[in-house]
Amino acid sequence: MSEYEYGRVTQEIIDRLNEITPRRVYTGDEINDDFTHDEMSIYGKAKPEAVVEPLTTEEAAAVMKLCNEHKIPVTPSGARTGLVGGAVSIHGGIILSITKMNKILGYDKENFVVTIQPGVLLNDLAEDAEKQGLLYPPDPGEKFATVGGNVATNAGGMRAVKYGTTRDYVRAMTVVLPTGEIVKLGATVSKTSSGYSLLNLMIGSEGTLGVITELTLKLIPQPKAVISLIIPYETLEDCIATVPQFFMNHLHPQALEFMEKDVVMDTEKFLGKKVYPKEMEGVEVGAYLLATFDGDSEEQLEDIIEAASEIVLEAGAIDVLVADTPALKRDAWAVRSALLEAIEADTVLLDECDVVVPTNKIAEFLTYTKSLEAEADFRVKSFGHAGDGNLHIYTCSNDMQEEEFRKQVSVFMKKVYEKATEFGGLISGEHGIGHGKLDYLAESVGPVSMRIMEGVKTVFDPNMILNPGKVCYKL
Repeated sequence: MSEYEYGRVTQEIIDRLNEITPRRVYTGDEINDDFTHDEMSIYGKAKPEAVVEPLTTEEAAAVMKLCNEHKIPVTPSGARTGLVGGAVSIHGGIILSITKMNKILGYDKENFVVTIQPGVLLNDLAEDAEKQGLLYPPDPGEKFATVGGNVATNAGGMRAVKYGTTRDYVRAMTVVLPTGEIVKLGATVSKTSSGYSLLNLMIGSEGTLGVITELTLKLIPQPKAVISLIIPYETLEDCIATVPQFFMNHLHPQALEFMEKDVVMDTEKFLGKKVYPKEMEGVEVGAYLLATFDGDSEEQLEDIIEAASEIVLEAGAIDVLVADTPALKRDAWAVRSALLEAIEADTVLLDECDVVVPTNKIAEFLTYTKSLEAEADFRVKSFGHAGDGNLHIYTCSNDMQEEEFRKQVSVFMKKVYEKATEFGGLISGEHGIGHGKLDYLAESVGPVSMRIMEGVKTVFDPNMILNPGKVCYKL
């Protein structure tokens, strides 16, 4: 039983919310079903008592102050593309949706930063920055997630292997605390030694410590040339074993993804595209690397392609296919970006984990994971970021009862997370913890780390109203 007793959203509260955010408060049948779940429905559905859409920091602060006074739980929400139940209002109350806070506020090209509201979509920011001759490097697979959501989970993505994760590009932010107070964290500078980094504490906190209402993000100049390579292998083990060679030979790929053949073929069927070869030179393909390189000129990339081709062919690649036209490069990455969507479209019951392990342990970890499939009644599918060890493992079934599926998946996940921890890895590389992975986090990091995180949560949110029951504090 929780020690926290939450208030209800009464008609009086609704009236006051309507004063703060006129015509942007929704209740009852006005609430779209999308607000009851995220993209991983296995973690349940919960309908909030109200959905509120602020347009400004001041509106968000007034909503938080009101809810804190009445101890009403608040769940921050972006595009709801999460996979761990992080934006599900499991304790009722209101959902504070930031999707209407979607303006790109301006560029400071001399300092290479852009200031935006948190509801800007990743795709829109990427396209707008490109028009300025700039690049926002973080590149999670879901291009229509909000950037605020990316920051809240410290999303990684495909370019993390070269450019780092979202955390590396957040210079400053405005945050509304659970009390309704407004704080500005960080600055338009490249380094700091000015006390505890509250900015970095907020990044990846999944909306449990504060509501982000404005972001200042680092940009870099747009690369002048980009090219991708499709590299087929006979086995997944050979495919993964090649990865360290890219770095040992100073090739610095912008992205380096691995995909199993079956997942790729299913996705091509889903998209109606044929990009990746099933067989080459009489050898059946078992897995692929998809590598992208960028540089200052086409000539520089030609040298990289030659060096990379020599390395992977010596390491067992069947061949190297160069995606040297915009259409072929677009199609190759369209397949990669749609892998999860294709799995979701063909699966009734689905769960996932996105463990991250040292790169020299990827092959051994995947072999172990695949071996567990023989003990279960579901299928295991995988793909991920070969360059940084962030692996996406999916359990899929179309014919099991949900109760039995959950039971078997629980056993599977426990073994997978234990193996990741044994290998020196962590249970999430970019999707976060939400409420779906909370118990696994506790087992992985231990009671002392959990106690420290709970203490941080309590300092920020003494009434436990902001996204309660997520990440570290189980109610």
